[in-house]
Amino acid sequence: MPEVKVRKTLVQVETIFHEGGPAPEAPQKRAAAIAVIENPYAGAYVEDILPFMKDLEPLGAEMAKMCIDALGGDASVVEGYGKGAIVGVNGEIEHGALWHVPGGYAMRDAIAESMAIVPSTKKVGAAGTRLDVPVTHTNASYVRTHYDAVEVGVPDAPRPNEIALVLVMTTAGRIHARIGGLTKDQVKGEDGLR
Repeated sequence: MPEVKVRKTLVQVETIFHEGGPAPEAPQKRAAAIAVIENPYAGAYVEDILPFMKDLEPLGAEMAKMCIDALGGDASVVEGYGKGAIVGVNGEIEHGALWHVPGGYAMRDAIAESMAIVPSTKKVGAAGTRLDVPVTHTNASYVRTHYDAVEVGVPDAPRPNEIALVLVMTTAGRIHARIGGLTKDQVKGEDGLR
């Protein structure tokens, strides 16, 4: 199995105090951890890429911790999450799909209440490509206040033979959310949806 070769990591933190209306009791914080890795399958079609998913598990756990640390070190404050990948142009979209399991389960394992599926997006792009990573509530996908996205990117990545892997965590729903629907205090936590 190929070894995971990390060229660089990046952590970004955004703190939102208001969106033009009254300030909430606590600002929303959104953290993203990005790891730029060598794509072992770039440049050729390889039928069996599945083993690399297992190799990515330790990196997923490390990146989940990076997000939690960026939000203050307390996993209990995490209310939203998402994941994504940008594959360099010598790779294929399926190489980014390898991140689904190791990235998603790393966050779910790091957060107590996390029954909801982790939303995801991926694309193939050149260095500097930006990605809007979708976010939903960690324990109930139908909580509308937490439907969000965090834009990420690295100026010099991914290079053609790289993949930029992304995890995102948030501490709250959108500031000034007011479109109705299920709220976080109504979550039953039984099925990952409601």
